[in-house]
Amino acid sequence: MFQEMIKSLFLIFIAEMGDKTQILAMAFATRFKVYEVLVGVFIGSLLNHGIAVALGSYLSNLIPIETIQMIAGFLFIGFALWTLKMDEDEDEENKGKNFGPVLTVALAFFIGELGDKTQLTAITLSVDAHFPVFVLLGTVTGMVLTSALGIFVGSKIGEKVPEFAMKLIAAGIFMIFGIGKLYSTLPKEYLTPANISIFFSVIMVSTYLLLKPTLKLRKQGELSTFKETAITLYEYTHKIKESVDEICLGEDTCKKCEGKGCIIGYTKNLMEHIGEREKEISFINPQDFSKSLKKDFDEEKVIESLSMTMVYLMNDDQGDPMKDISIHKVRETLEMILFKQTLDYNGNMNQYYENLRTINKRIGDKLIKRVKELTE
Repeated sequence: MFQEMIKSLFLIFIAEMGDKTQILAMAFATRFKVYEVLVGVFIGSLLNHGIAVALGSYLSNLIPIETIQMIAGFLFIGFALWTLKMDEDEDEENKGKNFGPVLTVALAFFIGELGDKTQLTAITLSVDAHFPVFVLLGTVTGMVLTSALGIFVGSKIGEKVPEFAMKLIAAGIFMIFGIGKLYSTLPKEYLTPANISIFFSVIMVSTYLLLKPTLKLRKQGELSTFKETAITLYEYTHKIKESVDEICLGEDTCKKCEGKGCIIGYTKNLMEHIGEREKEISFINPQDFSKSLKKDFDEEKVIESLSMTMVYLMNDDQGDPMKDISIHKVRETLEMILFKQTLDYNGNMNQYYENLRTINKRIGDKLIKRVKELTE
């Protein structure tokens, strides 16, 4: 039973590398918390693949096992070629966007996988399975793992993601499974040199035609949807950190780095915990930063950093503005630098804007203008 689970997990994991659903997970990770995305992937995949496994188990009672194995072989080869096909831009990300993060992701994945090669793979794996439930566990786990890997890799290396190599490896593994099944199930009289030559000729021509658009893009230096999404995720998770680093005056000005004793050093430390729900981080009292608050920080750089932080909070809506404590601590430290005090923020940006203008109209107007520019 565990062999069926591992095989299912492995094939789905491979099938989804660089696929549109992995792109979808990466795109959602720029709007929602990673754990919310992964829970949504789990729910959507469980429902989608549950239907597939149930259908596959039903078909296994109607079709002889030898025929099923033969069909599975052809299907795996079809999946290999499908993997090589260049994904078109799709808009699943916006489907159900008003249902909250988990349901939005779940709905997008359920709809996005209907009739997709991953759902068909789940059907194929379950028709000759002794333990269909373990096939389901394997396929769903594979979906969650490949989504998690896509989010992690996309946030770390951006455009360096080896998308093309991933597609070739995934297609190759499916092809090996398919050819293996056909070789073991087709009647020997069909395995003639002429038929084998025709078969591989068709495979090579099909492979070339499917790879041609991708090769053209690579030659022209254009980015695929997958790489564009990876770059967006990378930029999203690093821009705020980089903007905080820009504020630092450096040892040339400060003579000696105070680390977390400086308000910027403390903010850098807070940045390492963004995305960790309910992280217990004690906020240092303003008077503890009295020395570093006297430093001549570049106002424009602080405004830029606080603007991006507010955009992060605006995108991270869903009615729970305090679920990510660390990003609010970052907001407060930046407010301390600009206004020498912190502001209340309960998720209402209009009220926040009013508070900004009340404290310092000049800086407040600059900040509001920059936030609007970043969200246009």
